[in-house]
Amino acid sequence: MEEKKLDINSIIGFLLIGAILLYMLWQNQPTPEQLAAQEQAKQEQLTSEAANNAAEQMNVTDNSNGKLPTDSLALAGLKNKIGDFAYALTLPSATATTTTFENEVLALKIDNKGGFISEVKLKNYVNHDSVPVYLIKDGSSVFNLNFATSDNRTLNSTNLYFQPTLSTSGDNQILSMRLKVSETQFLEYRYELKPNDYMVGFSVKSQGLSNVLNSSQDVQLDWKFKAHRQDQSITFENRYTRLTYQHEGDKINKLSQSGDDDETESDLAWLSFRQHFFSTILVPDTPFKTADIKSFDLVKDETVDTLFTKRYEVSLPLSFSGGELTHNMNIYYGPTYDDILSQYDRNLEASIPFGWGIFGWINKAIFSPLYAWLTNYLSYGIAIIVMTIMVKILLSFVQYKQFLSQAKMRILKPELDAIREKYKNNKMKAQQETLAVQNKAGASPLSGCLPGMLQMPVFYALFMFFPIAFELRQKSFLWVDDLSSYDSIAELPFNIPFYGDHISLFPILASIAIFFYMKMTTGQQMATQPTQEGMPDMGKMMKYMIYLSPVIMLIFFNNYASGLSLYYFVSNLISIGIMLVIKNYIIDEDKVLAKIQVSKAKPKKQNRFQKKMAEIMAQAEAQKEAQQKRKK
Repeated sequence: MEEKKLDINSIIGFLLIGAILLYMLWQNQPTPEQLAAQEQAKQEQLTSEAANNAAEQMNVTDNSNGKLPTDSLALAGLKNKIGDFAYALTLPSATATTTTFENEVLALKIDNKGGFISEVKLKNYVNHDSVPVYLIKDGSSVFNLNFATSDNRTLNSTNLYFQPTLSTSGDNQILSMRLKVSETQFLEYRYELKPNDYMVGFSVKSQGLSNVLNSSQDVQLDWKFKAHRQDQSITFENRYTRLTYQHEGDKINKLSQSGDDDETESDLAWLSFRQHFFSTILVPDTPFKTADIKSFDLVKDETVDTLFTKRYEVSLPLSFSGGELTHNMNIYYGPTYDDILSQYDRNLEASIPFGWGIFGWINKAIFSPLYAWLTNYLSYGIAIIVMTIMVKILLSFVQYKQFLSQAKMRILKPELDAIREKYKNNKMKAQQETLAVQNKAGASPLSGCLPGMLQMPVFYALFMFFPIAFELRQKSFLWVDDLSSYDSIAELPFNIPFYGDHISLFPILASIAIFFYMKMTTGQQMATQPTQEGMPDMGKMMKYMIYLSPVIMLIFFNNYASGLSLYYFVSNLISIGIMLVIKNYIIDEDKVLAKIQVSKAKPKKQNRFQKKMAEIMAQAEAQKEAQQKRKK
């Protein structure tokens, strides 16, 4: 391969070309006058870009006075972007400042930019860290009106500046936020705050904008809201944080409590951004025609600390009337508390998850007022115990009926076993004879089951009541700091799936009480079961349940309200006590046996159901005998 060497002629050529280029650049450099003209053109371009950006973002300020540029070139650029609404930028309010608006229970901040509430503090409440409860803070709420203008622009109220004016009407405070086209033409947000009231009057109105706004298109109200975490347990709080609404008359619906969900509804009467014990509720005077509502679960990993639990979004159309907007609404910022919500006479208390059907009725009509009455005289923990005792005493007749039925079945067991042995090859006949004996003796398995079923609505209603009882929030009892949250007695250095990273004592006590109660009741039930094939497996399964149920209780309730665990603990202790009293002092099996013998001796008249069952079984027996004869 031939070696390549550097050519001296090439080097000289490159140097000459470079010298020529340098000479040409020197000859063509701009004069001082040309440099000044270029700098002026550059500044004009920057000013124009700043004006355009201010129209879109509304955050470009002059370094000297902290206001938006007001020179003719900047305003021309703004007017090109936002049309007649550029007038609002010439006003003193065109700065990123807030107006404080408060009464005895609420402290609100309203931004000039966007004109809506940017912070809501509840003065009388603190969260699990003893920090004041903020329903809105640090950009967690974005309220926007998207509207079209008559000159084919589409604008968003969040990018525009409103002018605040405070006034009073009697004891009420009024804050007017106006987005001005001129002094007599404006879009207004009007807020009214009454003394000691969680409901904020809110209206959206326009004046003199019939030729500015395009009234052929509805204004779109978009509200995005993130629910702040307030409680100790993220898992527990998130379970009771849901978007709830009333529509089409008195229909109450909810979006999913877990995962993401969305719906399109009509005739929306109110919309609640529920955050377990606190709510933000939009209440229009006239139902919204349609509404697109969405809910997003922000808790992806419950073991990780988080600031927010859910994100809600709602989109509502606001229509024009006579070329102007006029929509009156109210916004509730306060506790999810039945006593307060019911005062507004808008069925807002229906946003509280008391339970469906009869369970909700029992809670609203009985347990909620009963517990509220007891707390007037007793501490909140003692009130739970007293209410539990009252409920168990009222239901003690159910336990008595169950034990009486079990005693009768236990006495009849030898006779029933003999029948099954006699007709072991004819199960239909055995069943007929068994029913006949039970009917004569006045004993039936159903007589013990039916009273037990009467307890189910009460148990489920109380299961729904304690987690949503606002009265329990941050109320202490014994070692418990907050009866509405779990009672941690020890923190674990790791997280156990489904259980958590702490140990709660009341679920442990309730699990122990459930174990002994189930051991006693299961033993009673097993003693009444007839001896037949398959029963050993049934008995084994019932024995497993004795151990499985307390374990489920222990795991499931470790993150639940300690008030609910306290109820289960006391309830099962009382049930054990009632059971022992009934068994040892009330039910005398010798007397029960004597009554059975008397009942057997009397002619027993069958009711309609028993007659029908006897006829069906007799027909089945006759068909079986006929089939056997044909086979022979």
